[in-house]
Amino acid sequence: MSRSAPTVGTAAPARLSLARARRIALAAQGFDRPRPARPPHAGQIAALVHRLGLLQLDSVNVFSRSHYMPVFSRLGPYDRARLDRIAGHGTGRIDRRLVEYWAHEASLIPVDYHHLLRWRMADVQSEAWGSIARVARDQPDLVAATRELVAAQGPIRARDTGAVRLPPRPGHMWNWHEGKVALEYLFFTGQVAAARRVNFERLYDLTERVLPAEALARPTPNREDAQRELVRIAARALGVATTSACRVPTPRRGWPSWRPPVSWSR
Repeated sequence: MSRSAPTVGTAAPARLSLARARRIALAAQGFDRPRPARPPHAGQIAALVHRLGLLQLDSVNVFSRSHYMPVFSRLGPYDRARLDRIAGHGTGRIDRRLVEYWAHEASLIPVDYHHLLRWRMADVQSEAWGSIARVARDQPDLVAATRELVAAQGPIRARDTGAVRLPPRPGHMWNWHEGKVALEYLFFTGQVAAARRVNFERLYDLTERVLPAEALARPTPNREDAQRELVRIAARALGVATTSACRVPTPRRGWPSWRPPVSWSR
């Protein structure tokens, strides 16, 4: 008598030794190959970010901005101006291949991943943190006026809104003024984008003036398909994970309810 076929979804998960899991993870992260013999060009840097899924941004600048280090650790010494150029940082020419969004924390992502996060942009009340979620509800005129300002004068800095920054207060690390909060709401919802950063200060402009036309023209996937694709990207970048690592957490108030599992940023 033939053995019955196994039921789909009931197979026991594969088990790996710790040493093998480490090797798989390091290979997925790009540490399984020698560094290029020559300094990498912009295309190689963009391909690396595509493989990793993102480069996390951080304002800390004790040694080096955090997004510069993963490129060095995998590709060796490189001209940071090339990363700046494809990310829109600095004052030089832009060759837009990366764009900024709250993909994990503030991060640089490949332009062709931007549409996968439109579900977060559309669900700002659940996905964004307190002040960002509240500003459109409590101050809709401020948000509308700020968008008009960006449309007329962008790219602009937060200071260009004319809002006054309050004195530092205990427990308020960022200390954003109302103009900055309105810009961040527009940024979170995808109405504006980071046109560039100069001295790490974000300049905002209308998204249609920042993203390439082909990125804007991509159809918007439904939430489930987008999250599935983000998990696939993360799984490829991580190489190995437990089943619980790819679980969608239960939403909680005051902070984004879901963040795609992401590759190590260092």
